[in-house]
Amino acid sequence: MAISAREAAHRAASDAERIAWVDERDQLLGSLPRAELRERGLIGRGTFILLFNSAGELCVHRRTLSKALYPGYWDVAAGGMVGAGESYAESAARELHEELGIAGAELREHQRFFFDQPDNRLWCAVFSALSDAPLRLQPEEVLEARFLPLEQVLREVETKPFCPDSLQALHSYLASLA
Repeated sequence: MAISAREAAHRAASDAERIAWVDERDQLLGSLPRAELRERGLIGRGTFILLFNSAGELCVHRRTLSKALYPGYWDVAAGGMVGAGESYAESAARELHEELGIAGAELREHQRFFFDQPDNRLWCAVFSALSDAPLRLQPEEVLEARFLPLEQVLREVETKPFCPDSLQALHSYLASLA
């Protein structure tokens, strides 16, 4: 599959991007390029931001086909890897702005959890945000996005491919409300 020059540049930047490298207890060990973390099965830090509108609907988006993990899957959270020298909260604010174009929304941190699957080992921080601002989708990351009632999202995860890490983030968030 051919990719555009813009996508190729984004991939090269992602490969060179240094990610916070941690151990099984989320203790910082340093930073490494994203590709090296995955290739060596090491643990990075990630953020997941559940974006709600004032009607209580959750933003669900579809990942681009060029994504290294879960290409074309549906996602219940904006988010990504925590960069070297970046806090979870700083990463969450950056990712929400980059992926969905939402800046300045108050972020509320809920829980952290360890996600452990081959090629995707992360210590994750779950945030929520509320915004009715128009979405501005990052074309390298997001194909489409829509707001849905939470009950509908929970039904759709049974029949459509959703990112397992963000689903765990959603379940962690729901557990924090109970």
